[in-house]
Amino acid sequence: MRTVISGARVVDPGQREGRFDLMIEDGRIAAIDKPGSFDGITADCERIDAAGLILTPGLIDLHVHLREPGHEYKETIATGSRAAARGGFCAVCAMPNTQPVNDNRQVTEFILAAARRTGAARVYPVAAISRGLAGQCLSDYGELREAGAVAVSDDGRPVMDSQLMRRALEYARGVGLPVVSHCEDLSLAAGGQMNEGELATRLGLAGIPNVAESIMVERDIALCELTGAHLHIAHVSTLESVRAIRAAKTRGVPVTAETAPHYFSLTDAAVEAYDTHAKMNPPLRSPRDREAVREGLADGTIDAIATDHAPHAVIEKDVPFDQAANGIIGLETALPVSLTLVTDGVLTLSGLVEKMASNPARILSLDKRLIPGNPADVTLLAADQPVTIDAQEFSSLSRNTPFDGWTLKGRALLVMVQGHIVFDNLPRDGDGF
Repeated sequence: MRTVISGARVVDPGQREGRFDLMIEDGRIAAIDKPGSFDGITADCERIDAAGLILTPGLIDLHVHLREPGHEYKETIATGSRAAARGGFCAVCAMPNTQPVNDNRQVTEFILAAARRTGAARVYPVAAISRGLAGQCLSDYGELREAGAVAVSDDGRPVMDSQLMRRALEYARGVGLPVVSHCEDLSLAAGGQMNEGELATRLGLAGIPNVAESIMVERDIALCELTGAHLHIAHVSTLESVRAIRAAKTRGVPVTAETAPHYFSLTDAAVEAYDTHAKMNPPLRSPRDREAVREGLADGTIDAIATDHAPHAVIEKDVPFDQAANGIIGLETALPVSLTLVTDGVLTLSGLVEKMASNPARILSLDKRLIPGNPADVTLLAADQPVTIDAQEFSSLSRNTPFDGWTLKGRALLVMVQGHIVFDNLPRDGDGF
């Protein structure tokens, strides 16, 4: 069976940009050529008219919490991967802070088997740096990579022991896995509920200073420089972190970094009404930090946009601020929120696709370019279509988002994984936009 996607504006950074037709056969890209090139193919061929739409390599989210196994009341691999597809993602990286922790072959294989059954977005397991996320002894990275892990991280908890972090980088380098670092000094962040500053003082909430993040960014960059391993810094939120990463890249240190949509679209002002949907770790920062993150995206200091999708039930958010869980969901809001960077002139559309597709694939050592022979993982989107975010319509089990009710532009209309449609919201005859 062949599928031809015709008339789309293809945006594949480093490869091509313009109007092309794409032919898919047996789950792979068979050919890509100028519009009309495949009009003569009529037998056993499905056609998708994508005129006026944008076709990109499948979006990849480097940082999600799918909660399964152990906390299925918040999210499951099935609901999370469907939410990912609805948001335009062909693949997500699942963090290891499940119960039990993904620190062994059995849990990694469980996650992969559950993901295959969903028939939605791909799930790439990220395994634990340390056993049980306890920060005391390393997991078996060789076994985990063999089982299907794509990286290691203790996300949600920093590796406070510098010697252990050094050994993690050395071991991970030996087996070809990136180390994803949650940069937080627990002694500096202890008891903190939001960004340290005037607003925290006025609200009577304990603050978390920028240095709680940036001091660990500096440490891990130094260890990366020592070991030569691939360090990936998660959820960058501060001016000082951006500066440190920029300087490290100038020196040729093999460090990459991500930020999340909330760090370039919101500030700590969102906490004003004690809104627990604005509580996360690292916390929302100052306007100065938000601008630094946007500059880091624009100049390439920050390689990727990831959601840090963190589902929580109502009982964990509808409580006093200091008792609320950290984190928000993001899979179904990331694309329209991130497209504001294009509207604001921070990134070109091609630059945004780099941050959400091409660079995440590169960080994971995957080839997802739209070239013949590659798997047909593609996202078809309408960048200018108005959308009002309604959390009640989400595929995710959770609703903890600060973007509920926002009117933005841009949504995914079709997502294919290995040539199979896993999300389809294309308008049909008479639907319009």
